[in-house]
Amino acid sequence: MIVIDSVLVSDEVVEEQFVCDLNKCKGGCCEDGDAGAPLENKEKEYIKKFYDIVEPYMTKAGIKEVKEVGQFMYDREFGWVTPTINGQICAYGYKDTKGIIKCVFEQAYNDGKIPWKKPISCHLFPIKVTKSKSDPNVEYLNYEPREDLCAAACSLGEKLKVPAYEFLKESIIRKYGEEFYNALDASAKHLKQK
Repeated sequence: MIVIDSVLVSDEVVEEQFVCDLNKCKGGCCEDGDAGAPLENKEKEYIKKFYDIVEPYMTKAGIKEVKEVGQFMYDREFGWVTPTINGQICAYGYKDTKGIIKCVFEQAYNDGKIPWKKPISCHLFPIKVTKSKSDPNVEYLNYEPREDLCAAACSLGEKLKVPAYEFLKESIIRKYGEEFYNALDASAKHLKQK
């Protein structure tokens, strides 16, 4: 376990190798799960703020779902999450011409229409952030790829020799800052030397 400030990072985050292989998994993490994408409180505000801008990117089924249940919903296990269509694909997801699921927020971000990329829980996957029940300031970062769905990403990571934390550098910096990432990188390199 690596401890940086009040964040406890499991060793797997730095030891396991992972690189998304979208041509094989087709972005299946956006439709395979127990609920929609977990949201931080400020992200609910971003969804409200940018919804009208991203709606033209959405599928008819996604728009219908949002009209019926709202832009986000509360799940007893996961807290605030994005809505899903029939308990499957995220309402904010769509399939491109290759059948790969894309995020409407990320597409609008890439098109320069909004300054927010997507929920951080999606950007960090397969790292899952969990808050401590005894101390709300403490967070746990665990490496939790889906066994079947992420098999190709694990293989590609091993082939390219890319640790999960390096693949997720942008999202880790986005969530915790560059100083945190540099400390994680130094800890990872120190562990590797042992």
